[in-house]
Amino acid sequence: MTHRAITAILVASVLLLIAAAGCIATTEEKIITIAPADEAYARGLAEYGAGNYRVAEERFAEAYALYTGAGDADKALTARNAIFRTNRTVMEYPLDRSAAEAALRERVPGITDAAIAEWLDTRAQTIVSENETLYYLDVAGNYLYAHPDEMQKQTASGVDFDYIGRYAWAENRPEHGPYVNPVRYAGVERLEIPHEALPSTGILKIWFPLPVETESQRNVTVTNLSAPDFIVAGPFTTGAIGYVYYEVPADAVNGDLVITADIAFTSYEQIFEDIDPALVGEYNTSDPEYLLYTKSERNIELTDAVREKAREIVGSETNPHLQAQMIYYHIIETYPYSHVPHGSLDAREPKVAESTYMFETDHGDCGTQSLLFSAFCRSLGIPARTLGGYQMIMAETPGGHFWSEYYLPGYGWVPNDLTVAEAADWVAMPDEKRTAFKDYYAANLDPARLVIQKNVDAPMDPALPDDAVSFRVVRQSPAIVSDTADYDIELFCMGCFGISLETVD
Repeated sequence: MTHRAITAILVASVLLLIAAAGCIATTEEKIITIAPADEAYARGLAEYGAGNYRVAEERFAEAYALYTGAGDADKALTARNAIFRTNRTVMEYPLDRSAAEAALRERVPGITDAAIAEWLDTRAQTIVSENETLYYLDVAGNYLYAHPDEMQKQTASGVDFDYIGRYAWAENRPEHGPYVNPVRYAGVERLEIPHEALPSTGILKIWFPLPVETESQRNVTVTNLSAPDFIVAGPFTTGAIGYVYYEVPADAVNGDLVITADIAFTSYEQIFEDIDPALVGEYNTSDPEYLLYTKSERNIELTDAVREKAREIVGSETNPHLQAQMIYYHIIETYPYSHVPHGSLDAREPKVAESTYMFETDHGDCGTQSLLFSAFCRSLGIPARTLGGYQMIMAETPGGHFWSEYYLPGYGWVPNDLTVAEAADWVAMPDEKRTAFKDYYAANLDPARLVIQKNVDAPMDPALPDDAVSFRVVRQSPAIVSDTADYDIELFCMGCFGISLETVD
C-alpha cells in the first residue's frame, strides 16, 4: 500500500469521527472526543491530499496554535513541520493567470497573445491549489530559455562569453590529461543569522558545508572554524560530502550567530577528450561503488520509462563511453534549460524525483539536467553521479551549480556540464565556436569549481532527522534544524550564507 493510500485511510478515519459531531459511541458506551487541534490537523492532511495547499497551511497553522496553547510540544512540532512543508510545496508558484501573462509581456517585448496562451496552456510549470492554476515564479525567464532566438536578442550586449569560454576555446590546451592546469583557491564561508531571527530556547543543529577531496579537487584545508566548542562532528573533507556539524544552544548566543570557515583547495582542469572506446575496460558489477552509482536514489530515479528512453537514445550502441556521449548530446538538444521549483519538488508529497520531473515535464536546470543524465546512464549500467557545489566559470563570484560524471574502467570519472554547454545557445556566436564549446563540456571540465559533495542526496552522520523540514538534494548552503523556532529557519537562512573565493599563487 502506498504512503498516499495509508494517509488517505487515516485521514478518512479521523474525519468520520469528526463528522459524528466530534464523538462516537462504542459498544461499551464510551465517548471518544476529538480534540479541536486534532480535528484541525486532520483537516490539514485532507486539504493537502486534495491539492488545496493554501487552505491546508491554514488548517495546520490552526492546529499548531491549539497544540501550543495546550502545551503539547510533540504534536505542535508535527503541525509546525506540516506548515513548513505545505508552504514549500506552493511557495514557488505565486502567479495567477493574469500575473503570469503580465510577466511575459514585461519580459518578452512584442510577445503575441497566441504565444502567451500556448506557453501558459501547454508548457509553463504550474501547480493547482483550490482548483486554481498557479504559475512558477520565473514563467517569463523560462520562456526565453525555451526560445533561444528571443534570448539572444536580450543578451546581445553585456555577456562576456569569451570569459566563459576561456577554457573551452583555449588555444594552448594540454593535449593529455586528465588533471591539468591546477588553480589554487582560498576564501571564507560565512553564515550570519541575525539575533532577532534566532529561537530563544532549544538547540540549533547546523550542517555547515565544506569542500571535499575529489580526483579533481585536492589539498583541501579548513581552518579557523568558528564556535569550536559547539562542533559535535567533523570537519569532514573526505568521503561523499564535506561538512561540519554544530549543535548550538540558543541561550549560548549573544548577538548574531556567526559561523565562518577559512577554506582553500586546488582545482584541476579535467581533460578526457582523447578516450579510446576500445580501451574502456569491463565493469566489476559486484563492486560496492558500482552498485551505489547504478541504483535508483531519491532524486536519480530509474523507472521503466527512463530505461526504455535510454535504450532508444543509444540504439544499438553498446560501448559505455559512446552511450554516455549520446545521452549528453540528447539532453542538451532535447531538454532546454529552465529554472525549476526545487523547494516544491523536495517538499511535495508524494515525492517526485528531480530526474523524473525533468523526464516527464521537459523542464530542468543544472540540477535536473545532470540528474536526468545520471538516471539515463545508470539505467544502462553505466555508473554516474551528479556533483553539487559552486562554479566560477560564469563570473568570479561563486554560484551554486550541479554537473555530472560517469565512470569508465581504465579512465576513471569522466566529467561533463550540460548546463554550461547549453549556455552557448543563449548568445549569438559562430556555429563552429558553439559546437567547440559544447564538445569541450562533453568530456572535459574547467577548474573553476568548488565541490561540496560527490553525489546528490549524499548521507551525513549525524543524518538529518526524518521529520525535519530541510532541503535534502544538496548542501550548497547549511542545513539548519530547530525544534523551537516558529518559522522556517533554514529557508530564511539561505539568504544568510555566502562564500567568497579568490585565486592564490
